[in-house]
Parts: sequence; C-alpha cells; structure tokens
Amino acid sequence: MNRQIVKLFAFVMVLFGVLIGFTSYWSVFDAEALKEKNANKRPLLEQQQIPRGRILAADGTVIAKSVAKGKGAAKRYVRRYPEGTLFGHPIGYSFVQYGDSEFEQFHNEELVGEGSEFSSIADELLGHAQEGNDIVTSIDTEAQRLALAELEEAGYGAVVALEPSTGAVKVMVSNAPYDPNRVPYDFEKWNADEVERPLVNRATQGLYPPGSTFKVVTAAAGLDSGAITPETTIDAPGTLEVEGTPLQNDFNQDFFGATLDTALTNSVNTWFGQLGQQLGNDTLFKYMERFGFNATPAIDLPEDEVEESGVWDLENEEVLTAKDPVDLARLAIGQERLLATPLQMAQVASAVANGGTLMKPQIWKREIDPDGRVVDTMDPSVYSEAVSEETAAELTTAMEGVVNEGTGTNAAIPGVPVAGKTGTAETPGNLACGGGENENQAWFIGFAPADDPQIAIAASVECTEQFGGDIAAPIFRDVAEAILNGEE
Repeated sequence: MNRQIVKLFAFVMVLFGVLIGFTSYWSVFDAEALKEKNANKRPLLEQQQIPRGRILAADGTVIAKSVAKGKGAAKRYVRRYPEGTLFGHPIGYSFVQYGDSEFEQFHNEELVGEGSEFSSIADELLGHAQEGNDIVTSIDTEAQRLALAELEEAGYGAVVALEPSTGAVKVMVSNAPYDPNRVPYDFEKWNADEVERPLVNRATQGLYPPGSTFKVVTAAAGLDSGAITPETTIDAPGTLEVEGTPLQNDFNQDFFGATLDTALTNSVNTWFGQLGQQLGNDTLFKYMERFGFNATPAIDLPEDEVEESGVWDLENEEVLTAKDPVDLARLAIGQERLLATPLQMAQVASAVANGGTLMKPQIWKREIDPDGRVVDTMDPSVYSEAVSEETAAELTTAMEGVVNEGTGTNAAIPGVPVAGKTGTAETPGNLACGGGENENQAWFIGFAPADDPQIAIAASVECTEQFGGDIAAPIFRDVAEAILNGEE
C-alpha cells in the first residue's frame, strides 16, 4: 500500500479517535458536571416535561409541587410553592431561567425520577413516562412558622433547630425571607439587594462572630483534653493585657478562684482567654474541627450554598489553620477573626446534647415513588466524636447554670430543664447594619430537655442593640417549646 496513503489513513484515524474521546468525555464522564451548570438550560427544559416530585414538611404540608400547563406536545410542568415565604429557605426554587437552588438542587435527581441508566432505558422501552419521586423532609411546619415570625420581628438573622440523636433539621429559617413563586419576576431585584439579601440563606451562608457561644467549644477542649476539670480554678481579673490590648470582663468584674460553672454562668472573658492560651493552637483547633469548624457542613444542600466556619483571613479569602498565628485568648471567647454560621453553632449545641457525638445534619427524611412506596429513608450518620460522654455531661451541667441563674434566664421553659449559652458580639461600623456604633450580633445556643435532649437550637440576630440573652434567648425558648409540645 502506498506509504502516503497509510500515513493519511493513520492521521484520519487519530483525529477520529480524538473526536470519539472528547464526545465520550462530554456525554458520559462529564455529563453530570454539564447538567449542574446553571448556564446549561437543556436539562431544565427537558425536566419541564417531567412531573417533578413534591417536597413535603414532616406533617405532610406541601412545600413544593409541579402543575401542568398546556396540552399535548406543548404540555409543560411549572413549579409552585403553596406556603410562599415560609420554606423559601432552605428549600429554594426550580425554574428554567434561573436554575435550581438549595434543597431543590441537591435532591434534583430524586425529584425528577432519574434512576440508573438501565432503568431509564427500560422505562422508555416499556413506554413508561418519567415521573419524579416525592421527598418528605423533617421540617416542623408550625415551629418553622413561629421561628420565622419571631425572627421577622427581631431583625435579620437565622434560626436552626436540629434533632441531636439523628441530625434531622426541624427548623431552618432566614430573615429576610423570599417567596420562591416570585423568582421569575423579582430575581434580579433580590439579587441586587445588599441589605436584606433575601436570596442568601443566613442559616448556612451567614458568617458572624459567634461571641461567647464559642466558649462552649473552649470549655469542651479544656475538659476533654484534661487541661481542666470542673473543679479547676482560674483567677480571672476584670482586665487582662493580651497582645498589647486589654481583654475585659463585663463591668471589669474580678472572678478570682472561679471554676468552669462560675465562668460559663457569668461569661467571664478573662477566664476563658487564659484557658485558650493554656490549650494552645493545636488543641483548640483540634476540638474546633471535631465540632465541625474548618469544613463545609455535611448537609444535603449544595456546597456552594453552605459556608465554612472558622478563623477567616478575609483579605485572602481563606480559613486559617493551627499553623497560623492567631490571638488565642480572643479566639477562645469567640472573637479574633472567628466567623460561624447559625448551622455551625447549632451543631455545637447538638453535639453536647447527644453525649458528645455530632451527627450529620440532614433535611430529608424519606423518598416516595409515584406508586406511594417508600424507596429510601434517611439513615442517621455520625460526623465525629466531638468529646466524651463525661465531658458532654459536665458541659451540660455548666450550661444549665447559664439558664438557671446566668445570662440566659430568658431561655427558661417552665417545667423543662434547659442548657444553653448566650453570646453578644459587638459589630460597630458594620456597613450591613448602617455603619452605627452600637450594633451587636446576638446569639443563643442550647438544648432541651437538658436531661433528655430532644432538640438543639441556635438563634442569631444581626444588627441589634440588644444582647443575646434579651433577644435571641426568647426565640430559642419559644421554638423549643413548640417542637417539644408538638412531639407529645
């Protein structure tokens, strides 16, 4: 055979192989990545022809459903959200022009009925039309409604409630809320709103200084590492010079010879600041990571819609590690450059409530096919062993003191023992709050009943002149009481 023809043939075969390779990569190996790009509208257009599964609250309330528009070949299904703003976060939206978000995006495969490739082909051959599966969530409708109403009255912020033993999300609200039904009409306006930020789920994307609620993590590290016991005393003067700047207690009050119970009940900054210095970077960061810091929470929401909590170097947009220099005394009291989401702080409370075991937070509860059969159920999964059962019990006792006689008395529920911790982080000059000098980030984290925990909650209010014990603790109390009463 002519040598030139052989070379040409080989060249053509190489080009053909390259073409097959790229086509295979795009259509098979990289198919999922292409599907997930919001710019790629083809899958969304195709999905309009599929009756997308419903999303329901734990009590059966319909959160999202699809309704048919048109007839015959022109028939399309459009998403509707009967409860309006109530479940805008964390459920999100699904529209061709704007794609999917939050829960709708994470569980898209189940909601459009995408099984294995084999089953899809078999359905087509048998003439079965593709239908989506329903998903029932763990969200408590009435507690969600109450939390949103109280938060709207208090200010911008978020509330997250978790079932400690399973990680099930019972409440997740963010204020300002939005109505998913209005996405096709108001998306651009909401997206440009830098004050209310309704499209931002503050529960998972709001990064705030946690203030004194972080003292629970510092105390956990001290107890579990053996650095202190509940009887250990630390002299805590009203003012302590740390790295050239005074670290102060409220009213510069001295607490000489204070134990953990006294220090947590009275939220003694200089006591915890000294403990943080004693622990050192490696130990404090190790326990932070056990509680979920420095990692994206393993919740069933898209990773790009869930922020990582930790010590943030905002200039370089990265989370610092134990190898980086930090002000340990101020980190130990929830200051320094520490930023946390309400979800993260709910995880802290949940881990202590669950005997030291942190469960992965999950919103979904079960999946039901179009024939009404349960095809999958949420399997509780352990994220980490944050601390020992003994440490968790000692922390619980100290946190009960906060509610019984300390800064968290407004979280008390009649006849129910409550464990918790307040937090008030000063945020003067915060442009999101108008740049005033008296704005705080107010917090309360806790769980109830303290002797048999059924619910763990984090409530946070931004841009307020009130303290955590005054504005966040009552939200915790009311939401916890609603959930507990609903389970009776």
